[in-house]
Parts: sequence; C-alpha cells; structure tokens
Amino acid sequence: MKKTAPILMSAMLALSTGMGALPALAATPDNMLIIANRIDDITTLDPAQSFEFAGADVIRNVYGKLVNLEPGNLEAGYQPDLAESWTVSDDGMTITFTMREGVKFTSGNPVTAEDAAFSLRRAVILNKTPSFILTQFGFTAENANETITVDGNTVSITTDKRYATSFVLNCLTATIGGIVDMKTVMEHEVDGDMGNEWLATNTAGSGAYIVQSWKPNESVTMVSNPDYYLGAPAMERVIVRHIQESATQRLLLEQGDIDVARNLNPEDIKGAMAADGVSVDSELRGRLMYISMNQGNEQLANPKVREAVKWLVDYEGMQNSFLDGQYTIHQNFLPATYLGAITDAPYSLNIERAKELLAEADVGPIEIEVGVRDAQERIEIAQSLQNTFAQAGITLNITVGTAKQVLGRYRARELDMYMGAWGPDYPDPHTNAGTFAYNPDNSMEAGATGLLAWRNAWDTGGLTAKVADAVVEGDRDTRAAMYGDIQREFQEISPFAVLFQKIEQTGRRDNVEGLSLGGAVTSAAYWNVSK
Repeated sequence: MKKTAPILMSAMLALSTGMGALPALAATPDNMLIIANRIDDITTLDPAQSFEFAGADVIRNVYGKLVNLEPGNLEAGYQPDLAESWTVSDDGMTITFTMREGVKFTSGNPVTAEDAAFSLRRAVILNKTPSFILTQFGFTAENANETITVDGNTVSITTDKRYATSFVLNCLTATIGGIVDMKTVMEHEVDGDMGNEWLATNTAGSGAYIVQSWKPNESVTMVSNPDYYLGAPAMERVIVRHIQESATQRLLLEQGDIDVARNLNPEDIKGAMAADGVSVDSELRGRLMYISMNQGNEQLANPKVREAVKWLVDYEGMQNSFLDGQYTIHQNFLPATYLGAITDAPYSLNIERAKELLAEADVGPIEIEVGVRDAQERIEIAQSLQNTFAQAGITLNITVGTAKQVLGRYRARELDMYMGAWGPDYPDPHTNAGTFAYNPDNSMEAGATGLLAWRNAWDTGGLTAKVADAVVEGDRDTRAAMYGDIQREFQEISPFAVLFQKIEQTGRRDNVEGLSLGGAVTSAAYWNVSK
C-alpha cells in the first residue's frame, strides 16, 4: 500500500494534448464485447466466497440460480431460473423448488436438485464472507443436510422461523446463490475444501458464459456457452479489461478499441458525449459511498467525535465538482428505490459545529488513518475529507492500496477509518440493514464476518434487535415504517457517515444494445447484448 500524494493527471494531459490527432477508428468484432472497468477487487471466482463488485459481474454471467433477476425486466423482481417453479408450506418455513429439466452445466453434466442442494450446503459449510446471506435463515454446517433436502427433482429449504417468502427468494438471487456442478467441483477437492481453491480461478456453472481466463488486475475473458438454456448469446466472447484511468478508457472508447467504458469521470463523460459514435447512459445504482469509524479506536468511539465527523464532509462541494452527475447526496444505508428508504439528509459541511463537538468530547489531538482503494474518485473524496478534517484540527492520513489490500485490513479491523463503497447483495431492505445495523456478536472471537457493523467493532446500540424484528414483519407498510425508524436512529448514533449513492454514467459505442448493468438491485448481464 502507499501513502497518497496529489493526484497526477498525466493521463488527462496526454488526452488533452493528443485528442486532436486520433488515428482512424478501429472497431471491435461484431460477436465480441470489450469492456473497460476497474476489476482489481476480484479475489475469487467461487460464488460461495466472492463478495466484490467486479466478481459479482462475472459470476452473474457464469452461474444460474434457483431464482434470478431478468436483465431486461428488473422491476419484476425474482423470476424462475434453474427452478421452474416453487411452493411454500403452510407454516411458511419450507420452500420446495422443482428443477427445470434439460439444463446442463458447461461440462455436459445435467443440472439436478442434488447440485442445487450441494451448492447451498457448500456455501454454508465453507462459511466464507458472504455466508451470512444464507446462515441468517438458521442454516449451519451441522444442520445443512437436514434443512436443505432433495426429493427426486425437487430441492427444499427449511428456515428456522417464518420469514417473508419474498425475502428468502430475494436472497437466493445473490451471488452466493450460484449453483455449481457438484461432480466437477468435487473432482477438484483438496483437503476437504469442497473445491474452493479450484473454483477461485475456474468456473463450473450453467450460465451464459464460461470464464476462459482471469488475469488478476489485468483482464477477465469469457466465452459463450453454446448450450445455454435460454439460447447462445450473440456476444461469443466478452473481455473485461482492467483500465484504471478514466482518460485512457475514454480514449479507447472514442477510438473504437473498446465497446463500453464504465469508469469515466465527469470531465471525460462530457467529452464522450460530444464524440461521434458514442452514447452515454445514466443508471441509478444501489452502490453507496461511505466512511466508517472503527469503534476500537477510543477517540472515534466517542459519540461527539462521531457526530463531528459527519459535519466535516463537504457533501455538496464534492457532488457538484469532481462527482458531478455520478453521485447524488444520500445519507443512509438503504439506497433510493428500496422498500423503506428515507431521503433525510440532515448533515452538511459545518466546521464550527464540528469544532464545538470536538471541544465537548475533549479527547485530545486526533490523528487517524483512512484506508482507500486506488481509484480516482475515492482518492479525491479522501483528499476532500483530509482538507475539511484539518480545518477542525483532525489529522487524516490517507493510505491507498489495491482493493484486496485495503479490504483485507478493513475486514481485520485494522483501519481507524475506511472510505469506500457498498452495494446491496439482493433486492430487499435487509440486505443493507442486516450489515450496517445488525451485529449479534461483536467479539473478536466471532471472526471476520461480512457484517459492516462487526468490521467497525460497533455493537449497534440496540439496532440489532430492531433489525431482527423488521425482517420477519409480514405487513409491507409496517415493515417499511420500521426500516424508516431504524435508519433515523442509525443516522444519529452510528459510526457510519453515508455520503452518496452512485449514478453510473457509462460510455458505450452506439451499436451496442441490450447491456444491463443491474440497476440498484444486481450486477451486469451480458447475454442479452447485441450489436
């Protein structure tokens, strides 16, 4: 990792000096989609372990699920995928799925109820970071064989109590719901790892694509599955190139060397809008940008210090300058469009109010380290925070690293402060309530869970019980009101300052049609793309 310095704009300079003499336009093949994106956060391709944005994009295109979200009709919610139908028991605790017949994995093996049961049990038993999405229903390594069962062409899951059926099914649309080829995976088992090491770099799915190669921090190449049950995709090859700089992405897009640029900054978006053959799409995503304060730091555990930090963010200044058009101010954990989301935004930049709170806290000089992924807009946010914090006497030291480096330290509770992004795992309010405001075991012995409250050593101040109540509430309106109350309390007492919600502005060549980035509820899908 490295300490940040003022951002060097050499790529921007090269663009501004060379844009007037572009070579003749190239063109990608009609059956190939080439995307520029930051993919340095991919750490594994195993659906039972993957928990990062770029990894979720890959896995959505490689693995089928019992239920899924259709890229052309996200508003419809979960739809049948590898399961063609399901029934719910009278007590609401058991959902029985009937598997779709005739579907095959890319190995040629048929997709069966045994594969579905194995995949869900495996995710529970491996107990990797995203396992809480399933274990929150009472599934454990000890009871997985009894609570996830097979009868002929059906697989049944039985939860520990009655939940809203929509909540359970929404969770199965998450990355961890990917169904793997049991026979192929277990052929590569090493020391009881259920194929985890092999699936980190290989795939065994039934989806529209097969991963041909993954070169960390460089590229992911996928080839189409000619036997995909919905029909072979028009894009026979999808290449996602890791290109860090916005200026480079824009240059490649305008030259026709890539089809899609996903990380253009506002300045390059404006330039791309004026380019021939390029269109810009804006899509409200579920991703939130936030900062969090480790409650293991005695100074940051002081409630007045936590509140002061929330007054030391130049929300409007950032939104209207280097984040222009790409993020909108949003100050709570449920993204807009989610059930129960609120729009309250009580905080703004107020240096004097922050100074008063810090004086009342009387904790002495504050010097803290913030971990930030090496991405332009995140570094710029951190530098803005560094400036405003300094005006109130707080020294903020910025450590920049790869996503793997920074997330590793964050998940181990090693950072004083984290500045980064969070995206929902499934389209239900519990997806964020259950990580920002839920933490049933705050001890170090609980292990590095996927819960953000745990990562920040925060016991949630009583919100855990309220979140647990909200997730089992059957009335939609009552449930929405409960989440509204939870968010208002969270906004006041938590060590999180939610800053912005993402508006993804994507540059694409005009001939590219049918690309879905997933809206606010899921990840990118490539199988409907055509040229």
